[in-house]
Amino acid sequence: MRFLVRKRRTAPAVIIVALIDVLIVLVIFLLVTTTFKQQPAMHLTLPESTQALKSGATNEPPFIVSIGADGVFRVGANNDVIMPDQLRGRLQQEAAKNPQLKLAVRADKDAHWEKIVQIMDAAKKANLNVKSVSAFTKEPGKP
Repeated sequence: MRFLVRKRRTAPAVIIVALIDVLIVLVIFLLVTTTFKQQPAMHLTLPESTQALKSGATNEPPFIVSIGADGVFRVGANNDVIMPDQLRGRLQQEAAKNPQLKLAVRADKDAHWEKIVQIMDAAKKANLNVKSVSAFTKEPGKP
């Protein structure tokens, strides 16, 4: 009788170098195609307008007064909280720095109209010769 001699099979080898190359390519692909969402410091839901203002039209940035949904005033680039009775003094300080001061009002959609009127009154009481007042809006369908 003749017995079959079975050959011993070698264990399959996994080529690790090729797997590492594929994983590096996947990581690079994911890093390149990922978008990073920037969170604003203060969340405002702006009203929509089909004629939304385009930024970058002027060289001098306006002095921004923001009104949150809770009615709190925030001024300047640092979003400093300010009381309504202090707004007049702050506007006078900014007008002293820049005689051609442009005022911009950034109000939440749920902010009361009374707060916007308070800002305009403070600008008049400060004897501010405001050449331009703009209100921030967003285009329909944009976040």
